[in-house]
Amino acid sequence: MTPPRTPLVTALAREPLVLDGGLSNQLQAQGCDLSDALWSARLLADGPEQIERAHAAYVRAGARVLITAGYQATFEGFARRGVGREETAGLLRRSVALARRAAAEGEREVWVAASVGPYGAMLADGSEYRGRYGLGVAELERFHRPRIEVLAEAGPDVLALETVPDADEGRALLRAVRGCGVPVWLSYSCAGGRTRAGQPLAEAFALAAGNDQVVAVGVNCCEPGEVEDAVRVAARVTGKAVVVYPNSGEGWDDEARRWRGRPAFDAGRADAWVAAGARLVGGCCRVGPERIAELAARMEGRG
Repeated sequence: MTPPRTPLVTALAREPLVLDGGLSNQLQAQGCDLSDALWSARLLADGPEQIERAHAAYVRAGARVLITAGYQATFEGFARRGVGREETAGLLRRSVALARRAAAEGEREVWVAASVGPYGAMLADGSEYRGRYGLGVAELERFHRPRIEVLAEAGPDVLALETVPDADEGRALLRAVRGCGVPVWLSYSCAGGRTRAGQPLAEAFALAAGNDQVVAVGVNCCEPGEVEDAVRVAARVTGKAVVVYPNSGEGWDDEARRWRGRPAFDAGRADAWVAAGARLVGGCCRVGPERIAELAARMEGRG
């Protein structure tokens, strides 16, 4: 008989946990073509074995939490490819199952976070880094709720409400997860100490204060230099565990369709992040298994 999984919030009270890194860069390293508008979500239908293989690479690197391939998986996005709602629901459930199978390969307990990307990810036009879609909170809540309901039924340990560019969308997501029965974390994309839409991070984090369903708040897919200040603000405003998983520090040139600049992700920075209140620490775009292995070794050293 499989022993019951430890609730994530219980685990966080014991020790900081290492997240995985960027799923897309690992899939590309495996030879996958992600040029489609569905990005990595396309492989839920066309190459699920590649997704499981990518998750497993992060488990071997020492990740204790895997984030699923659901970031860009939506009913609307798959509908543009002629995929019906029932089949899409099956693909969303598959995203959790693939991560769960890879998690089982770990020697230690590994948790699964079902990714819930922002509305802009479905648009596939870069607007998830701007926010302000022209939709109200109620409209965004209606968009997110059906996907959240399916993902919650698939049994993840937590829902990762991630790369949120706008406090208004953060508010909509927190409304959409009410009653789903699964804990969540809320993670904003930020620049200059503000959300991508320009709101102060303190204002954005405050939406989660006092919400018992939220086990952590924080930032992701931002430059590593943004993290330490964001951790301090999140911990002070909410009193909750903080989740951080910045990107490599390189910048994406949308016109040239290429990354520019030099990587700035350094596992050595994690000491300061944890000291400031971070309990879930990992990487996002362009942070691969090698960097996660360095991070895991450093976190083990702290223990």
